[in-house]
Amino acid sequence: MSFVIEGVLIRDDPSSYRLPVVYDSPHSGVQYPREFRFNCPLSLLRQAEDAYVDEMFAAAPDHGATLLAALFPRSFIDANRAEDDLDLEMIEGLWREPVRPTDKSALGLGLLRRLCRPGVPIYDGRLPTAEVAERIDRYYRPYHFQLQAILDSLFAQFGVVWHIDCHSMPSMGCSLPGCESSARPDFVLGDRDGTTCEAEFVSYVAHTLKTLGYRVAVNNPYKGVELVRRYADPTQGRHSLQLEINRRLYMNEETLEKHSGFEPLRDAMTHLIRRIADYASDHITARAAE
Repeated sequence: MSFVIEGVLIRDDPSSYRLPVVYDSPHSGVQYPREFRFNCPLSLLRQAEDAYVDEMFAAAPDHGATLLAALFPRSFIDANRAEDDLDLEMIEGLWREPVRPTDKSALGLGLLRRLCRPGVPIYDGRLPTAEVAERIDRYYRPYHFQLQAILDSLFAQFGVVWHIDCHSMPSMGCSLPGCESSARPDFVLGDRDGTTCEAEFVSYVAHTLKTLGYRVAVNNPYKGVELVRRYADPTQGRHSLQLEINRRLYMNEETLEKHSGFEPLRDAMTHLIRRIADYASDHITARAAE
């Protein structure tokens, strides 16, 4: 059962039984808006995509979970940044909303990306204020509205909800000047140092992946950003966990073409989805028996 906002998002809900589990993929969008007037090679710009991550979790609704995915690319506007994480140097004209640029904006990776890679700007000039406001209103806010609505509805029904924020990562890090490159693990789980998710669930997901033969790290190098920060309150039963998948497991990182590892990895993610469904179901049953 799908709900679509053209060019913005697709929401797939379970057609039968429902569990308080939500997967979202904010960076797998490949529908580049016509108003996106970038001035860099598309092949470089596409390196920002979390390619095929939405496909990895396509089985979620079959196991009682909701799947939300952005259709727009993160290089156009990044749903995993705070709305006020803006670099005013990118904007032409007076921006009247408050801003709190973080180190992400300083690196050119804020709400609106300035660089497609170090030293390569996306635009040949500044963006008009009206265009920036349009991106936020038409793309960013509807994505967050849907995610919050799903999480709030499930929490109201069950008194608990588990949110898995799904991403992919380059196999080597990091790409910034002066940063020594090193091989990354197969998966990185991020709970912002234990502040966005119960430790039991983090350990459960890590153990499930390790039993499948994968190398798993927690909060290193990714701790989780806006989508887990904004919607989490584990003391109240709202749990958000960021999950990063190493791209070398399933695709050519330069061409973005799937390789022979894609189907085995998708099968592994379906197994993870089933195991998370078991976890949620067991906890709901235990809560009902209290």
